[in-house]
Amino acid sequence: MAAKTTKKNEPQKKLQTEIGKEAVAHDKTSQSEISLLLKKAKKATWPADISPMLATLVDEPFSDPDWVYEVKWDGYRTIAYIDNGKVDLRSRNNKIFTDKYYSITEIFKSWNIKAVIDGEITVINKNGVSDFASLQNWRSETDGELIFYAFDLLWYDGKDLTQLPLLERHAILNHIFSQNNDDRIRISTIFNTDGIEFFEAAQKLGLEGIMAKKANGTYDIGARSKDWLKIKTDKRQEVVIGGFTNNEGSSKIFSSLLLGVYQGKEFHYVGKVGTGFSSKKQKEMMEEFKPLITKKNPFNTEPDINKPSRFRPNPPKATATWLKPELVCEVSYAEITDDGVFRHPSFKGMRSDKKAKEVHLEVEKNTENIIADTGNTQSEEKKDHIVKASENKSVKTLLNPTEKTQVKKVKGHELKFTNLDKIFWPDEKLRKRDLINYYFQVAPYILPYLKDRPQSMNRFPNGIHGKSFYFKDVTGKAPDWVKTFLYHSETDDRDRHYLVGDDEATLLYMANLGCIEMNPWSSTIQKPDHPSFCIIDLDPDKNSFDQVIEAAQVTKQILDDLGIPSYCKTSGSTGLHIYIPLGNKYTYEQSKEFARVIVTLVHNELSEFTSIERAIKDRKGKMYLDFLQNRPHATIAAAYSVRPKPGVTVSMPLHWDEVKKGLKMSDFTILNAVERLESEGDIFKPVLGKGIDLVNVIKKFSEGF
Repeated sequence: MAAKTTKKNEPQKKLQTEIGKEAVAHDKTSQSEISLLLKKAKKATWPADISPMLATLVDEPFSDPDWVYEVKWDGYRTIAYIDNGKVDLRSRNNKIFTDKYYSITEIFKSWNIKAVIDGEITVINKNGVSDFASLQNWRSETDGELIFYAFDLLWYDGKDLTQLPLLERHAILNHIFSQNNDDRIRISTIFNTDGIEFFEAAQKLGLEGIMAKKANGTYDIGARSKDWLKIKTDKRQEVVIGGFTNNEGSSKIFSSLLLGVYQGKEFHYVGKVGTGFSSKKQKEMMEEFKPLITKKNPFNTEPDINKPSRFRPNPPKATATWLKPELVCEVSYAEITDDGVFRHPSFKGMRSDKKAKEVHLEVEKNTENIIADTGNTQSEEKKDHIVKASENKSVKTLLNPTEKTQVKKVKGHELKFTNLDKIFWPDEKLRKRDLINYYFQVAPYILPYLKDRPQSMNRFPNGIHGKSFYFKDVTGKAPDWVKTFLYHSETDDRDRHYLVGDDEATLLYMANLGCIEMNPWSSTIQKPDHPSFCIIDLDPDKNSFDQVIEAAQVTKQILDDLGIPSYCKTSGSTGLHIYIPLGNKYTYEQSKEFARVIVTLVHNELSEFTSIERAIKDRKGKMYLDFLQNRPHATIAAAYSVRPKPGVTVSMPLHWDEVKKGLKMSDFTILNAVERLESEGDIFKPVLGKGIDLVNVIKKFSEGF
């Protein structure tokens, strides 16, 4: 049988390209060194029925010099028993694979060795990625390229190797493989590299996940070890099929599968899945279902299969057919709800290699705790070398740190970034490229607040201490691909084409013009005279920031008493901004007058240091409670916008419990904003929501709250 070659699609080769060939832990060990390693191992008789060592699922990747990394293969775990021409392939629960995957068996038969190898059988698709669905449907070599990835050696030539360190076992395995000339049997490459970068490269290539393994760890037969950790690029879970449903009026063989997992002896319902299988697959599955049909509900409680949801308040009427819980499948999902049900599951394939009774809900463990458990003798100095993904070690940037002019393609548009070395913040020595890289990183977070909104661009081409100017009318000055909005101003009887916030390319185009801050309208081009939110701007003069905080707290209390939700962010300059969602239901005039009422109530409580006088001279150094930001087309820095101020500050949304004494404007800059966003997410999102009912608010106010 001729050897096949598919190395052009080898995912490990692609990873080497992504992270550098020097990351591969090459095991070029001489025969004499191999002999010394084997002498360390204990003599042992030929093993049988080995239960493989299992990995612990953790929640995020990490980097640690004592750990190495491998690809997590999306296939069937397989132990290969090779005895000088006799070959036995078995699954993790001892199911025989020898005849089913005959092409792998035939190759191993040609190996004149006595060894037990732990690995994974996969099918590699045309993109070089292991494809579980193709493996499940594999019947012959015309169904796809069957590959065996070997990642451990448990027994060899009369010696038990399980108590040797991983890298020594791998060295012996590499030595054995040096005589292999068939590319369908491959070594699972060990990468001695940065684990976070390795995970990101695996994500980019569409791999299922990565394995992190303790370099000096032993092999614990049958154990779920903390020396092997798996980190998945998407959420997957093995589940047991406890029945199926048929929707009223549907022509499908079945509408969804009813899924469960075992908790002890009890079979618990975890949801239903109705996507991911073709008509052909449904027919095959129904043949497996028929002998398992039963009248008895197998779950510990009867599932509510017609339960309405927020998105489906009137679901189609369904009937259930129960099955004995013996068949195992795998699903992907977005998350697990508080009541233990999968959200947005999708069927990935049947798992003939797993026993139903062994299927339990696999919950991600905290990476930091697991690493601490495996290294409980490590020093504090050693712990400092462990880097987790949440520490945001390797945030991607758009522009390189050296070239003054760079051309990048963004969202299909070619952008030329110029004068990148120009200093924008002299004290911090931050340049124009730092500003552009920041907006590239926060684009997913800031764009919802710019999308479909005309922009009042304020350009600072020479940084925060240079002259600035507004650039509102882009008629004949913007690229053809930029979205614009024609608006006629009654004030000066002029037509202007405003640039409209649209996508990442538009955002970076503005940043390249020197727009340090992003100043969108409060309304969108769909309803230009109806703002999305009402804004109260707490603008201090000779006040302390603690007084600004006090004013914000009083404002929130008044709004709470009226049943009005509110959301606070730093201005990035000197004050705080409080937003109230309106949902584009009211005019600017209505928004302004509503804000006037609120700030008047605040001023009545804090008149000793606040003012609602428009003229600066009339405020007498007091904090201005600005409600006029709600006039048509007045603008204010968007959430996550940088401000043209010393300190490179950012307008940052806050949890209300953060609005307290000790808060400083300098707490949030372009140097830490991305890390905060990755930790907290976009907590400002509700300001773009449905909006309050002003009629009810006015009624409540007239009744004295």
